[in-house]
Amino acid sequence: MELLLLHYPFTCVFLAFLVLYQVKPAFRFFCKMTFYKLWVFTVSIVSIVLSLPRGRNVENLKILSAMILPIKYIFGIQIVVKGKEHLRSKKPFVMVLNHQTSLDILVMMQVLPSRCVIIAKKEILYMGTFGLACWLGGVVFIDRKKREESINILSEVAQSLHKDNVCVLVYPEGTRNHGGSMLPFKRGAFQLAVKAQVPIVPVVLSSYYSFYHQKEKRFTPGKLIIQVLPEVQTLGLGPDDVAKLTEQVRDSMVTTYQGISGMTNGASHQ
Repeated sequence: MELLLLHYPFTCVFLAFLVLYQVKPAFRFFCKMTFYKLWVFTVSIVSIVLSLPRGRNVENLKILSAMILPIKYIFGIQIVVKGKEHLRSKKPFVMVLNHQTSLDILVMMQVLPSRCVIIAKKEILYMGTFGLACWLGGVVFIDRKKREESINILSEVAQSLHKDNVCVLVYPEGTRNHGGSMLPFKRGAFQLAVKAQVPIVPVVLSSYYSFYHQKEKRFTPGKLIIQVLPEVQTLGLGPDDVAKLTEQVRDSMVTTYQGISGMTNGASHQ
């Protein structure tokens, strides 16, 4: 054994890696997540190079999306989109999604409409090449600790919805939710929609549980369903209607989440 290690160290390391990968789910989870992050940061470099001639522009997100999406085939993730016709509107709208894991970056790219401005937490801006690629893609970053500043930024976005004819994507939970169902929604996305008098398009991602779970260190091939719900109108609504609108949209999304998660055998484990 010592002679084997001495003469063929790289072969031994490679064999040990293969054995661990096959027999240790936690090691396999670590390897896949490391590969996923390396993939995102590496393709972001390519996206940056291709985006630079155009400068900061929402159209650059198409480049980043095309670079990130192929990893779903490597991991064996089947993404089924239902109701995609609700995203084909040529008029501005606010798109809201539930947020579960870092894999949402990949899944989001599957349904990202053209000319869509993403609202994201400011921390993402400092995530190396990915942060820079997002900035070049016109992502609007918000510091969640500075409420007044965030409100001002959202007001500016509301004005640009019609002016630039863009849609906006927001995660209303504000942070990842690993525990199933959905966290309470923050009202920013709904205030934005009401202020701009544009519809809200709810988008629901099914549970990842059947193939991915961070605490259990499990990451296998699997299926995820994205259900795009019909738009919710805000025409004629005012600031006093925001709370009710927020709960109405959340209730419909939670009901849909429970239904589509059952199709992937995930809901019963949450």
